[in-house]
Amino acid sequence: MMKNSIKILGALLIGSALSACYVVPAGNARVVTSANGTPAATNSVSSHTLNARLYPSNAEAQRFGGVHGTVTVDQAGHGRLNAVIGGESFSGDATRDLNSRRGTGNASAPSGRYISCDYTMHSATLGKGECKMSTGAIFEMHISK
Repeated sequence: MMKNSIKILGALLIGSALSACYVVPAGNARVVTSANGTPAATNSVSSHTLNARLYPSNAEAQRFGGVHGTVTVDQAGHGRLNAVIGGESFSGDATRDLNSRRGTGNASAPSGRYISCDYTMHSATLGKGECKMSTGAIFEMHISK
């Protein structure tokens, strides 16, 4: 009987100690409080995907012609940059400084080539910038919905 009481007491102590802990959600999940005051997880951090057109700005870029890509950034300023250049798929990260509307994107291909972009958003769905490829190609980037 004493052993069971000790086990129950131990479980109660652990439970009360853990009740002061909380879980920090990972990814896009966040905790909100429902109408009755209980926490509920939601994935309401929204992101939107914008089209990125890359136009050749130098002779090295002209061999690739116009390029289409996408920039997906969430409300926290982090997202993804994807493009296909010369038949190679580039993918990587995009970030945006929410205070200045300036952003950067870096993506790489399996071959080891990479592209680095700097852009400025003029509105929520329109922006402009420049992308430099590891081969020396330079593109003017236009971002739109």
